[in-house]
Amino acid sequence: MKLKKYRAFYWANIISVLAALIIGSFSFFIGKNDFFLLLNKDLGFLGDIFFKYVTYLGDGVLWAFFVIGVIFFNKKKLPLSIVAIVVSTLIIHYVKGHLCESVSRPLDAMPNLISIIHTISGVKVHLAGSFPSGHSTQAFTMYLLLCILLNKNWLVYVGFFLALLVGYSRVYQAQHFPVDVAGGIFVAVITAWISLFIQNKFEKKFISQ
Repeated sequence: MKLKKYRAFYWANIISVLAALIIGSFSFFIGKNDFFLLLNKDLGFLGDIFFKYVTYLGDGVLWAFFVIGVIFFNKKKLPLSIVAIVVSTLIIHYVKGHLCESVSRPLDAMPNLISIIHTISGVKVHLAGSFPSGHSTQAFTMYLLLCILLNKNWLVYVGFFLALLVGYSRVYQAQHFPVDVAGGIFVAVITAWISLFIQNKFEKKFISQ
């Protein structure tokens, strides 16, 4: 793969993996619960409103708009999107449903600290299937795919910031531990590379002929 063609994607991977490693390291050295409590601070009414809605940037329904956009603007890259949806969904459901089914989310893991855990009024907080964060996976997967599709330097930083906001929103809402966000980032990186590999195979076999 040519470096220039995928420059933004490479840099996006580097900072995403670094972010996941840093989050994972803090979770290990500070403690999974303590790091969560450090980040799960009440930022007031505006904070609640902002993170209540920014979390939807990692919602599954956005895949439909993403695919439609690819069809209209670069339909040759459609396999990239389809493979990403399938791979990320399979990984998340397998890990959540089988490997980490019993991993508790914050409210269930720390019942004696519920009084100091911040939640947003009107938002249903889940109790099980904490690892990894599905919203973080989707947000970072879309971010990495956009870096492939657009290859713009500014997107590396803007996209990373937006994806990280989605990850933080899951901690702010007490839906996930920070380490779950790190896990979601790693799943996104794996998904993006598999999708790019299959996309390149598809282009060589069907488009280059």
